[in-house]
Parts: sequence; C-alpha cells; structure tokens
Amino acid sequence: MVQKGFKRKLTAILSADVKGYSRLMGEDEEATVHTITAHRELMAVLIKQHRGRVVDSPGDNVLAEFASVVDAVESAVEIQKELKAKNAELPENRRMEFRIGVNVGDVIQEGERIYGDGVNIASRIEGLADGGGICISRTAFDQVKNKLNLGYEYHGEHAVKNIAEPVRVYRVLMEPEAAGKVIGEERPRPRRWRWAAIATAVAIVLVGGALGIWNFYLRPPPIEPASVEKMAFPLPDKPSIAVLPFVNMSGDPEQAYFADGMTEDLITDLSKVAGLFVIARNSTFVYKGKAKDIREVARTLGVRYVLEGSVRRSGAEVRVNAQLVDATTGGHVWADRFDGDLKNIFAFQDKVARNVVTALAVELTKDDRERVARRGTGNAEAYDLFLKGWQHYLRQTPEDFRVAIVHFNKAVELDPNYGRAYAALAATYWEASTRFWDVALGFSHHRDTYFQAEQFLAKAMRNPTPLAHQVASAMALHNQQHEEAISEAKRAIAGDPNDADGYVALANALSFTGRASQALELVEHAIRLNPHFPPYYLYQLGLAMFGMNRLDEAATSLERALALNREDYWSQRLLLATYGLLGRGVDAAKLLETIKGNEKRGRIALFDPLTIRAATYWYPFAERADIERFAEGLRKAGVPE
Repeated sequence: MVQKGFKRKLTAILSADVKGYSRLMGEDEEATVHTITAHRELMAVLIKQHRGRVVDSPGDNVLAEFASVVDAVESAVEIQKELKAKNAELPENRRMEFRIGVNVGDVIQEGERIYGDGVNIASRIEGLADGGGICISRTAFDQVKNKLNLGYEYHGEHAVKNIAEPVRVYRVLMEPEAAGKVIGEERPRPRRWRWAAIATAVAIVLVGGALGIWNFYLRPPPIEPASVEKMAFPLPDKPSIAVLPFVNMSGDPEQAYFADGMTEDLITDLSKVAGLFVIARNSTFVYKGKAKDIREVARTLGVRYVLEGSVRRSGAEVRVNAQLVDATTGGHVWADRFDGDLKNIFAFQDKVARNVVTALAVELTKDDRERVARRGTGNAEAYDLFLKGWQHYLRQTPEDFRVAIVHFNKAVELDPNYGRAYAALAATYWEASTRFWDVALGFSHHRDTYFQAEQFLAKAMRNPTPLAHQVASAMALHNQQHEEAISEAKRAIAGDPNDADGYVALANALSFTGRASQALELVEHAIRLNPHFPPYYLYQLGLAMFGMNRLDEAATSLERALALNREDYWSQRLLLATYGLLGRGVDAAKLLETIKGNEKRGRIALFDPLTIRAATYWYPFAERADIERFAEGLRKAGVPE
C-alpha cells in the first residue's frame, strides 16, 4: 500500500553516468570536476529543451524524467552528439564519456524525487551501454521504433536486481546508415501455458508409466523444413546456410570493407566444411544495405539457416555481434558477441565457425579441420590491408585493380608468407592481361602483365589457397595444358567444397577438353550454390551447351549473359559462332556490328583484332573437331580469317 503523500505515475526515465569516472578522478581530480560540471550543464540544457527535467545528479550520475519517451530518446541522442564534440576538444586521456539508459516505467514520486522499479531498470540499462552510447528498454523501444530516424540492435535479456522478469534491452544506433534498421530483434518466446501443458503431460506419463504415450505425444518434434513449394530450390540433404553481409556499425562508411571482409571470411570458413551447404558471397551480398526478411532470404536462396550480425570498429577495437537463425521456425539457434582487439579477430572468426558447426550438429572430419585451420596470416595489419585490396579487386575496373595491387603488395611486405595475398595479386594481374588492361597497370604489353601473374602465382603456391588453384587452372588452360587445368580446379574444390567459382573453373576446363556434359552438371551445381550468380556463369552454361551441340540453348544463355554485361568478350565471340552454326545471319551481323563499333576497344584492337585466328587463340579447345566447329561458326557469322 502506498503511503500517504506519495503518488504513482508512468514516466520516461533517463539515467546517465560516466564511464571510467574513478580513473579520471584518480588521475586529476580538479580537471575531472571541471569537465563533469561543464558536461552536466550542457546535459541540463538539452534535457530542458526536450521538455524534460533533471531530477538528481549525485556523484557522476544524472537522472532525468520526461512525459514522452520520444523526447527522452531524442534528448539522449542530442546529448551524446554534443558531448562527442566537446570531448574532441580534450586530450584523449581526459575525455569524459557518459553511458545513457532510457526506460518507461511506473515510479513513486515524493516531492521532486522519483523512486521505484522504473528508475532501477533505467539505471541497470545505463550500465549496459557503451561510453558515448545509449541503451533502452523494450517498453521504450516499442514506443519509439517507428517514430525516430534511428536504428536499434537487440541486446538480449538481462536480470535486474529485485525485478522478477529479465529486461529486454536494445542499443540505439545513431549512425545515419542504420536508420530504420532493427538488428537481431528477439523472436517470440513460447507461451508459458504451453510449457505448463507439457509439464502436466509429462507428469501424467510418469505416473502412468506409459512409454508409448511419451514417444508418440511428448517427444520434442523435429523442426520441419520449409515446404519445397515455398523454396526457390529444394533444401539440400545437409544443413544449408546463408551468411548475410554483416552491418557496418562503425559510423564511418570507409570501414565497410572490414565488415564485408569479415563476412566473406566467415563464408569461406564455413564453406570448407564438407558437411555444410553454404551459399556463395555473390548471392548473399545482394542483400547488403537492404531491409531483410530472414524467411524470404531463405526461400529465395533455398536454405534453412541464416547467419547475420554487425561489426563496430574504432581503431584497433572491434565489437562483433553474430546470430544464427533457423528461418523455418524464426528461432535463434546460437548467438554470441565479441569485444576485443583487432589482433584477436581471427580467434573470434574461428569461434563463430566452430559454434555454427556445433549448433548444426555437423561432424568435422580431419580434412575439414585442416581446411578451416588455414587462416592465411596471423598478422592483423596484413589481413586488414588484404581486405582493403579485396574490396577494390571485386569492383573489377582498371582503376580499382591498381589500388588493389598497392594494398596486396603492402600485405605481403608485412607477411612474406601470406599465400592468399599472393593469390589475389596473381588473379588481378591474370585478369588484367586477359582484358588488355596493361597500360592501366603501367605495362606496355599484356605479356608483361601475364609475366607478373606467373611470378605471383609461383609465390602463392608456397601456401596455396583455392583462389591460387583457380588462377593456376585458368593459366594452364590458356597454355593448352588441359589435364593440369583440370587437376588445379579439382584442388580448388578440395580446398573449399562449397566454393561455386571452383566448380565453374573445373567446368571451364572440362568444356574445352571435350567433356561438356560433365561441365554442364558442374555449372548447374555452382548456380545452386550461388543463385544470384554473376553473368559469366551464363557464359559457362553456353560454352557447355555449345560443346554438347545444344545450340539453341547455348544462344539463349549467351544472350542472357550479354544482356547483363554488354562488354562480355567471351560470350560475344562464342555467340557469334553459335549464330553462324544456327544460320542466324541477321543476328550475327548485328552482333558483329556492335563489337566493331565499340569505341572502347581502342588500342586493344591492335593486339586482339576481331578475326578467326585471334578468337581461337583465346578459346583453347583440346579437340581438333571443336576448334574447327568454332572457327566454322565464326566464318559463317562473317568474321574474317
């Protein structure tokens, strides 16, 4: 019963305190008092501007209340922004960061003071926030989530002293790119009555001793996979997973490469486990920066499990949140958080991979363990440089290749045994040589670029990666070393059983070696691993169908490839030959005119003229009959000798 003179009310409570206050006081009491006084004065002004009032400010704490939780959260955000600017003017060791918690709850008011669970919860939530950060309760989140231009990250359930139920907490994301996002929102929990019913039934079974009833009615049912009708592809016969791009929460768009790189490495680590079916990077990164419905992602990609998370980096400090969701039930399978130094990031990546494998009840073979253990480098700075270079490499332009090479070279300077960085250099120079991007990279002829690719590939093979084997396969094929090309592609797959590009590399070698039907199966498998595949997969489909003499299907696939990439050199020439063999002279003439009229070719035309002799140089068929058929198609399409 409430004592006379007290009154209850529902209010929004803001609680704030200083991170590391004792250290600051121990180092310099006068400077600390001066700073906290100035910070509190600023906070009081901002609280008043947002229609709140400061209730108390003992020690390093500030307690305020608002009639509106929207005002409370807006005030908290404004406070953190202004304090960040003020702290920037101070020496780093004297900066004073406040942690803020916001709750909506019932309080007792005595005069100007407020007490009760609502205040206790706000104080507890404040302690969960980072310095300069804000955490809010679920009650506050429900009121503000659709009213403010902010993002939120679910922080889990936390026990509060003298409060029976754990409190669900959200971290406020103030970065502009996070606006409108809710990361890792908790899934609905089973209702209490359901567990009570199960407990009652168990008691009945124990009393009755009816083992058959237990087995039939009460054994936890297996989680049913989503129906095949709702999936774009049938679920594989092994645990299937998609790793979505981790969200960059660093407040700096330039740090996106690090979040992307971490995501790619987790995909790579999981891909090395033969007992898993892992969707390729190309297909999951289409969801980068977009609002994601986990179930819809799973339906589109044809997987049961989805791994998602976020990365926050400040200098050498890294925070990563990760969670594994069963998309067929919406339930969490596993979640974890990492706070630490960049140099320990490898241990966290290993931990995530191991925990996901354990959660999905997949047994690691000796080969799996060896593959996953091949990290590439233990040098965190070299790893960071590699990620920066890889981001540019993936953009596939001459300018980005130049930048990528600089980063990769710095990485191998720091770690001369970094096989992955050498493989990336080999891949960059090899692809540049096939596209005649020599001048852009500072060479006068593509032979010089090719030589660089050879040199870096030799170094990459000291500590080979699947990428190194893929480049080796492509270069061996170009040199008419067909069996070596097949062997290298198989080694790439052995190093990463879920790497779609490895299967495409093997398909490429088989198509040119007269085994087109096997190649077609491999490309189709690659497409299943990579449903949002790049256009060159369509070229590989067309190449396999050309080899099988399924010319109409080959033409359709190659036309699709060119619709997605009009500059696709390989598809253009193969489609010309296909049109020629099909007798589609009008279509061949149009395509021929398009290629000749392409002003971008410039000096490339001097080294690579559109002739039968030049074209067959780049299409290394092993069988004489295939070479002649390709040349005949080009001839009928109007290509000169």
